[in-house]
Amino acid sequence: MKIIEVIADTSSAGTISAIAEKHKAYDFRLGFAGEDGRQTMRLLVRDDKVQTVLDTLQAILGSQPYARVLVIPLEVSLPQPPEDERAKEDSATAAREKLYEEMEKSVQLDLNFFVLVVLSTIVASIGLIESNVAVVIGAMVIAPLLGPNLALGFSTAIGDISLMRKSLRTNIAGIGFALAFSIAIGVFLPFDYASKELMSRTVVGLDSVVLALASGAAAAMSLATGLSSVLVGVMVAVALLPPAVTAGLMLGQGQFDLATGAALLLAVNMVCVNLATKVVFFVKGVRPRRWWEKEKAKRAMMIYLLVWLVTLIILVIIIYVRRTLVR
Repeated sequence: MKIIEVIADTSSAGTISAIAEKHKAYDFRLGFAGEDGRQTMRLLVRDDKVQTVLDTLQAILGSQPYARVLVIPLEVSLPQPPEDERAKEDSATAAREKLYEEMEKSVQLDLNFFVLVVLSTIVASIGLIESNVAVVIGAMVIAPLLGPNLALGFSTAIGDISLMRKSLRTNIAGIGFALAFSIAIGVFLPFDYASKELMSRTVVGLDSVVLALASGAAAAMSLATGLSSVLVGVMVAVALLPPAVTAGLMLGQGQFDLATGAALLLAVNMVCVNLATKVVFFVKGVRPRRWWEKEKAKRAMMIYLLVWLVTLIILVIIIYVRRTLVR
């Protein structure tokens, strides 16, 4: 349940009251009307109705440049709504605007991002070389590369070209920086590349594809439904950084075949996360607000789904060929 507070011209009060009634808001209140001709209005709305109400309000208030719409979360509301309504709220998709804000933060290519990449690369390198599972998991949880990949799927769902470009830029920069830094570690730090944790990241099979698809879907679901606590488990399950670091370390040691295996695992994880994310956002109804943007986003979604699906098929063929040659 959310409070949607609207600050708009007093002339809009009747229209917003009608919106509250149409979408069965629990409550609608008119606040104080200021000398500037604007008035505060509050709607108490069920979570599964929030996105629809926001879209309607934006369409109506678009001609008022000083109008504001605020979404205020509630910790507790008493008395509690009926059980069937609570069930609908629990399964509700988070507001598009909230998802956009989270995704935009994850693609910021700034000093903080590069520091996180460096730190997680160092942690992952130590954990992989020492075959310390706990340390490797620590690097997974830092997970600076997961956010940009989820943002790429989200940007496709809403047809936002700007966010898509930022996501691609941050992905390329993050992976490139992690590879370069881990190659340097591999060149200057002698180690036993037969470490169990290292070697496990150089082998990729069909089970890796299934795991990455399931984890990518879980990540998108956790974001769409607001269950952010699930993301920690997802970070561990579909880690992108350890295979990237493994590829860099192996390249630094001149082990090109093992580096290829790690790079293949990284590619599989990335493709599967993006593919699963796009499917989940599409199924959950994450769309742009305007109808013409919806049509454009739908076409873009179909194209990108096809591209990622074809890429995944190619990767599976490569996995099969590599395994056949090894035998």
